[in-house]
Amino acid sequence: MAAAKKAVLGPLVGAVDQGTSSTRFLVFNSKTAELLSHHQVEIKQEFPREGWVEQDPKEILQSVYECIEKTCEKLGQLNIDISNIKAIGVSNQRETTVVWDKLTGEPLYNAVAAPVSPGPSDPVAVVPSGSSVPAAGASSVWLDLRTQSTVENLSKRIPGNNNFVKSKTGLPLSTYFSAVKLRWLLDNVRKVQKAVEEDRALFGTIDSWLIWSLTGGANGGVHCTDVTNASRTMLFNIHSLEWDKELCEFFEIPMKVLPNVRSSSEIYGLMKAGALEGVPISGCLGDQSAALVGQMCFQDGQAKNTYGTGCFLLCNTGRKCVFSEHGLLTTVAYKLGRDKPVYYALEGSVAIAGAVIRWLRDNLGIIKSSEEIARRGGQSETHCGLGTPRRPLFYLLVNNLKKSGKKLAKEVGTSYGCYFVPAFSGLYAPYWEPSARGIICGLTQFTNKCHIAFAALEAVCFQTREILDAMNRDCGIPLSHLQVDGGMTNNKILMQLQADILYIPVVKPSMPETTALGAAMAAGAAEGVGVWSLEPEDLSAVTMERFEPQINAEESEIRYSTWKKAVMKSVGWVTTQSSESGIP
Repeated sequence: MAAAKKAVLGPLVGAVDQGTSSTRFLVFNSKTAELLSHHQVEIKQEFPREGWVEQDPKEILQSVYECIEKTCEKLGQLNIDISNIKAIGVSNQRETTVVWDKLTGEPLYNAVAAPVSPGPSDPVAVVPSGSSVPAAGASSVWLDLRTQSTVENLSKRIPGNNNFVKSKTGLPLSTYFSAVKLRWLLDNVRKVQKAVEEDRALFGTIDSWLIWSLTGGANGGVHCTDVTNASRTMLFNIHSLEWDKELCEFFEIPMKVLPNVRSSSEIYGLMKAGALEGVPISGCLGDQSAALVGQMCFQDGQAKNTYGTGCFLLCNTGRKCVFSEHGLLTTVAYKLGRDKPVYYALEGSVAIAGAVIRWLRDNLGIIKSSEEIARRGGQSETHCGLGTPRRPLFYLLVNNLKKSGKKLAKEVGTSYGCYFVPAFSGLYAPYWEPSARGIICGLTQFTNKCHIAFAALEAVCFQTREILDAMNRDCGIPLSHLQVDGGMTNNKILMQLQADILYIPVVKPSMPETTALGAAMAAGAAEGVGVWSLEPEDLSAVTMERFEPQINAEESEIRYSTWKKAVMKSVGWVTTQSSESGIP
């Protein structure tokens, strides 16, 4: 019998999507943006001490190779020729810090992970001491507290004014960003100190480690990063697009360990091993920038929100740097080519989104298990955006509410008036109030667990509106619609709630893998590859699901103003007189 012919699909592009809890490799058709195949591998997180979060860089690298090999095997089973894969893009968790030996290729310490939500006031400093897990039972990479004292010491010697760091980087001095993690490693890990002294040390975020390793490692690997990842280190001048000498001197970081900064779309090097040996790596973006590109937010004022354990909102501000007066971060959105202009964005984070469901399940027992709800809801497996492919808790929970009756789903949160402020470790943007703590208010004798669960859904939407209101004030351009992605967007009730509370349409792409798609687009569009067009007329075929507001503007404003009243009641719970250190 003759062998089956390989399917002819035109040029394909692969994308490595390396996150805090898993690594994936996905392959797209560059002409249609269709996802053809993918594979996912879970990544372990290590907790050597309370408040420390680490990952093994070698495990991360091995997971990338495994995902590539398995995806190529799946493509073969589909009779798709892997020689059609013309480029690879990389999207990665930002800020996570790696230092390795350039002569041996061995990491000198574990990767030091980043928390979910950064901020000027660093509410992470007020997590109860003695807690064996982060406050609220949140994601295991909520925070790495080891650098808090480093930040406190640095803040005492900021030269000139408090805007020294922010004016250059768009970022506050915070435990969140890479510079203080690298400073901690230099201060506390002898192997790192010795390697720097002997000119053997290389620093990078996860993208740098992967690209260096995949392009040859100790045998000629390319040590580089892109502008989006560099802009999250607190060492990069977002105006000149260079490592900043004054910042490096302030943090006492030797510039010789830093990677070369490149655009987000150009050929960095070729794969040196594995099934895709010889394929160029030609796209690189931090995960949130990749999602912005994948959502095709290329115009000033376009914004996207990624719903997962937390929420990340980015608003494209075009070619101008907008510095927020409302607690948002200024960051590089993308630079899609060496000779292409740089675009900037405002960024805000909702600290607790999907994570609140874990809290309802693990701390209150309102949800006994995802399997129990699955039996009631009868839903199939899907990826929920909470880190692992499992039954989506938000979706199943609300489906269960839906089965309790449309009247309940419609009335809870309005006539029953229950509000949930999940300020488990303080309020983040736009408040930056570390004294706040979570509250549930508006309870009556009729309140039940379904009302509290629905209030948790609304809390995600209210927090998103607060960020978008701040963006509107900073940019002066009212948002016409919000583009959304992430596992929680599978929940149509949540998306409708979001449209009602924002009182603008919410638009969801039919292809949910926007982060990986953004990395693939950047790789395929790179000079020397040229298999993916980023022209607007070529991107219009992407189908969208649109959620229009279904309540009147007055009701939307009343609900929002009541939420803000609830937020104010959460403030001031923790003071120096009422320290949490004695909490068991």
